[in-house]
Amino acid sequence: MAIIREVRGIIPQLGENCFLAETAVVIGDVIMGNDCSVWYGAVLRGDVNSIRIGNRVNIQDGAVLHTLYQKSTIQIGDNVTVSHNVTLHGCTVESNALIGIGAVVLDYAVVGSNTIVAAGSVVLTGQILEPNSIYAGAPAKKIKEIEPGQSKEMIEKIANNYVMYAGWYRDTSENCP
Repeated sequence: MAIIREVRGIIPQLGENCFLAETAVVIGDVIMGNDCSVWYGAVLRGDVNSIRIGNRVNIQDGAVLHTLYQKSTIQIGDNVTVSHNVTLHGCTVESNALIGIGAVVLDYAVVGSNTIVAAGSVVLTGQILEPNSIYAGAPAKKIKEIEPGQSKEMIEKIANNYVMYAGWYRDTSENCP
């Protein structure tokens, strides 16, 4: 069973139909929407400030979400993919965005809707990424504009897949020793 821990009198709140892997950690001031999944080794530390997560968000293996004490918060919209080993620190990720494997998004940065942050990229403190774009590099730079429907369709497909994957785990968890 995942670690869900109260800190400073605040207990995480999970929406309907969420899946937390056995080694996921969700602490403190975290509010998660419906149909979300938090995968193996992911850590959501709402101990020093709030983390707000929309619907159909998947936070993949090894991701870390944290904030600055009494300063930055994390806001994540709907249909967002936070890929393997991503670090989100006190930032905003708008709806229908994808944060690629191993990317880092720092405090007060904003990832616009329908935007893709390429694997391994670093979004600097306070950097604003335009909607409907692809960013890559360290520091992240805009490399391409994309049609809103183009990225939204792919990102929604990934969100749908992760809702399906989470269902596989819920369906089989009772059969494990």
